[in-house]
Amino acid sequence: MRPTVADKRQIFRELHHTGCFVIPNPWDAGSAAILQSLGFKALASSSAGMAWSQARPDYNVARDDVLAHLTALCAATDIPVNADFENGFADDPEGVARNVALAIDTGVAGLSVEDSSWAPDDPLYDFDLSVARLVAARKAIDDSGSDVFLTARSEGFFAGKPDFDDMLARITAYAEAGADCLYAPGIREEDQIAAVVEAVAPKPVNVLTFGLSVETLRKLGVRRISVGGQLARSAYADLIRAATGIVENGDFSAIQGSHVNMNNLYETYREG
Repeated sequence: MRPTVADKRQIFRELHHTGCFVIPNPWDAGSAAILQSLGFKALASSSAGMAWSQARPDYNVARDDVLAHLTALCAATDIPVNADFENGFADDPEGVARNVALAIDTGVAGLSVEDSSWAPDDPLYDFDLSVARLVAARKAIDDSGSDVFLTARSEGFFAGKPDFDDMLARITAYAEAGADCLYAPGIREEDQIAAVVEAVAPKPVNVLTFGLSVETLRKLGVRRISVGGQLARSAYADLIRAATGIVENGDFSAIQGSHVNMNNLYETYREG
């Protein structure tokens, strides 16, 4: 029997309290199925990977397209899916709340909301507005009775404002405002990671992988490790490399060793 949406949400919450786990980021239903078949316990969507699959740059996909994508990922897998829900597709708290409610209806087990506005002159929302937006997301989840797991992301290190003290203040405020998990993509130093873990303890922290091993991050107190768009980037890089060899040199060697039987893989997955 396939797990229910409620089952997935309970499993996802429990994963954050039973050690440290890797949550890879598929970019479509096929890659999600492959990652589940390899034994991962949960998945997270990738705004970048999804955008690239639509021939768009990151942050250039409409809300309704993202909602359809999340629905497809959840339907294709039997494990929890966390939504990269960007900035909630709204600037104001009321808009964030409305859109979070729509995301909940896709069947996701969790979702993240970030504090980036991506405005060229001011890429982060004002501190107080950022907290209000997070509070609105929390209330939307609570009002739904869904127990969706809420991750708050502070994007300064990604958005060109790598101010550690500001990020730490934001992360701490988001934890107090009701975030279940905290995430500051772009931090790389072990002492920075340890400081974030300490600041929001006992709430779990997600780290975007950049080279440190799972064991090192576990010892630092990290509970969840994501890969962002890196798996999608790797897959597209292999495609470009193989196709470039064909178009420029008439060389098919890069695809001669491609012996993965995709039909069998997906048949086995469906039977499982």
